[in-house]
Amino acid sequence: MQDHNKTALGDKIFKGLTAFFAAGIALIFIAMIAALWQQSQPSIKAFGLSFLTSMQWNPVTQKFGALIPVVGTLVSTLIALFFAIPISIGIALFLAELAPQWLRGPFGTAIELLAAIPSIVYGMWGLFVLSPIMANYVQPWLKSWLGFIPLFAGPGMGIGMLTAGLVLTLMIIPFISSVVRDVFLMVPQPLKESAYGLGCTNWEVVRDIMIPYGRKGIAGAVFLGMGRALGETMAVTFVIGNSYHLSWSLFAPGNSIASTLANEFTEADGQLYMSSLVELGLVLFFITFIVLGLAQLWLRSKKV
Repeated sequence: MQDHNKTALGDKIFKGLTAFFAAGIALIFIAMIAALWQQSQPSIKAFGLSFLTSMQWNPVTQKFGALIPVVGTLVSTLIALFFAIPISIGIALFLAELAPQWLRGPFGTAIELLAAIPSIVYGMWGLFVLSPIMANYVQPWLKSWLGFIPLFAGPGMGIGMLTAGLVLTLMIIPFISSVVRDVFLMVPQPLKESAYGLGCTNWEVVRDIMIPYGRKGIAGAVFLGMGRALGETMAVTFVIGNSYHLSWSLFAPGNSIASTLANEFTEADGQLYMSSLVELGLVLFFITFIVLGLAQLWLRSKKV
């Protein structure tokens, strides 16, 4: 009886501690929103909803708008996902199904180590290595073949939205591929063996068994990478161009919310300027929260 009471007491303490930790996260979340909202009040009162639709960002005239940084954030994230999703799924399939056993460990570790590289290193690599390649080879080639499309028109300077998206691609691949690999490894072996026994090829097993079985996990990995890309700061700041100009061309320099904050927060003078930057942070917070919240709702609505 005494041992039973000790066990029950230990369970209560453990349950209380876990509830405390969970409540602490919720309180931090609420405190962050409250602090951003309070510090944003001068900007909210001055510009209202026009802050989200205005393309102006002029500290001299004290006119601020979030449209260009918001568009830059979303466009660079979409470019990153466009390239990262197929590459990450291919890496995960290779590691989970096709690679020889002796190669899976070292190759998987190398992919995961990419996630440990500081973002500023990615930014420097993008500026000094990727940007010249883009300016001298990739962008001229794209312009020569696809220049009639507005997305690939204009001069190629090496830096810009496309380069920022490619750097983000490299940064989120380790996150997506690692999760997708684990999802594929969780596919029951009897399912795959049954398919092979019926004469299915590797591609048919992947297409008809592994991907449908792990579709929720794959979607979750994609949304994890999306969250990482939306808030990336230093790597994007190096290569996006940091220009308040809205253009259809992916070659043109642009800006993102995170890069705007990194570039200007320490130089902001005046209450309205600082408040506008804080409101940009609040906008990024809500964009990330809404996107990932909708993703969670979508995942829960789908059957396994």
